Amino acid sequence: MSDQSPVEKRLKDIKRRTRKKYTAEEKLRIVLEGIKGESSIAELCRR
Repeated sequence: MSDQSPVEKRLKDIKRRTRKKYTAEEKLRIVLEGIKGESSIAELCRR
């Protein structure tokens, strides 16, 4: 038996499908921005 209610399961499914998928180029740009130190890691994560 599942620990999640039908509503919780539905919300989880929606979040999974709407999650942003980053390309390799986007990931590299984000990592390089973090290494440069121009922005804090927290700021990069918020964006």
